[in-house]
Amino acid sequence: MGGFVRYALGTALRAVGLVMLAFVLVAWAWSEDVRGFLLGAGVGLALGQLLRMTGTPKAEPRRAEGLFIVAVIWLLVPLLGALPFWVSGHVGLLDAYFEAMSGFTTTGATILPDFTLFNRSLFLWRGLTQWFGGVGIIVLFVAVLPHFAVAGRQLFFAESTGVQKEKLTPRLRHTAEMVLRVYVLLTGLAVLGYWLAGMPLYDAVANALTTMPAGGFSPNPLSFAGYPAAAQWVAVVFMFFAGANFLLIASALFGRASRTPWRDPEFRVYSGAFLAGSLLLAVYHVYLHDYGIEAALRHAFFQVASLLTSTGYASVDYTQWVVPAQAILIFLMFVSGSAGSAAGGVKSVRWLVMTNHVLRELKRTLHPNAVLPLRLGTKAVGEDVLRSVSSFVILYLFVFVLGTMVIVFTEGDLVVAFTSSAAFIGNVGPGLGAVGPMGSFAELHPLAKLVGIFQMWAGRIELIPVLLLFHPDTWRALRRSR
Repeated sequence: MGGFVRYALGTALRAVGLVMLAFVLVAWAWSEDVRGFLLGAGVGLALGQLLRMTGTPKAEPRRAEGLFIVAVIWLLVPLLGALPFWVSGHVGLLDAYFEAMSGFTTTGATILPDFTLFNRSLFLWRGLTQWFGGVGIIVLFVAVLPHFAVAGRQLFFAESTGVQKEKLTPRLRHTAEMVLRVYVLLTGLAVLGYWLAGMPLYDAVANALTTMPAGGFSPNPLSFAGYPAAAQWVAVVFMFFAGANFLLIASALFGRASRTPWRDPEFRVYSGAFLAGSLLLAVYHVYLHDYGIEAALRHAFFQVASLLTSTGYASVDYTQWVVPAQAILIFLMFVSGSAGSAAGGVKSVRWLVMTNHVLRELKRTLHPNAVLPLRLGTKAVGEDVLRSVSSFVILYLFVFVLGTMVIVFTEGDLVVAFTSSAAFIGNVGPGLGAVGPMGSFAELHPLAKLVGIFQMWAGRIELIPVLLLFHPDTWRALRRSR
């Protein structure tokens, strides 16, 4: 393992250790158990400092180093973050790691069958794992993956958004800082909005920490069904922002060039899916006389925003809805939010590229001699990007199907297996049946939980860095970088 790899891993562990050290004070102030946070802080600070001392900072990491660091950080940090859950004595080590991985990957799938098991500091830590996971995801998606041209992201952030052409900022670091400012600003506004809508201040903070990263962990066992209707409407607004491209929002707020998000083709697809799915569900529920007009609109917009953006909140137990309504939600889980957001899944822009590719091939069948460039908005999509996007989508579906097969063998329930696998790899959170929004993943077989941990990890960092860990060329490159 090269010097820069050790330095980067040590920096990440030390940062988490410092946050856990602060939580020692939080738990002590609330007269709650501090042992888990103290252990985590000690391990994180000691191991992190050791790795930094034996490592070397480097301004420009090699491709293999960068992708290796991405994959390993998202394995080690949740292991450190699991210590407070494990030391509490209420969950085993596997369940604690599952919960922490679900947090840092902003998935929101929980193994808690009883919310009275955790105290306030543990719930706040649980929420903060998602918020910091969102920070890591934004840095990863804005700076690291586009820089290394992973899964076609060099197109999504350099060309299709127009950010590079308009010179939003001259350096990636400054761009990431501007996006993080938007993230922090929206988190603060979410706290204020929830509090004004009738949430207690603690709940407002805990829920805001998991809304902007599209996480879905809530301290309320009923999720948002346990809060006033006004708070649910506030959540709809901020979930929509969480699933939008933060680069577009930053460009609109801080960029020199005025840019309307509606000009972006992915934003139009994302917004269209949100509106169409919401209105379709609302009309369906009014037609079935399930709810009045306001409640039908609220639950429809809420659940579409929640599943489309991979947040995973629930305003109602939608497992009790009719099958066609559930099918709409499952479909939206695969559509997913925008690139450059905290949302998980394939991302709307990749489906847009694939759809345009299919339409181009149909035209080519009718006009074999025509020159038909593939475009995303006004920008041409290169064949290398198309291959990268196609490979990612195929790989995503393969890992999803493989996970479904393993879980169905351990659980014997196709609905649970299908929706669990979709929720894990898409970082959505709840599924259907026993793992629905009012249930938990506590009763899954240990093998199914391990599959879930792998899928949450792989889906969050977009699969490619994970596969490269198993490629011999990666390890040869790492040995050369020592």
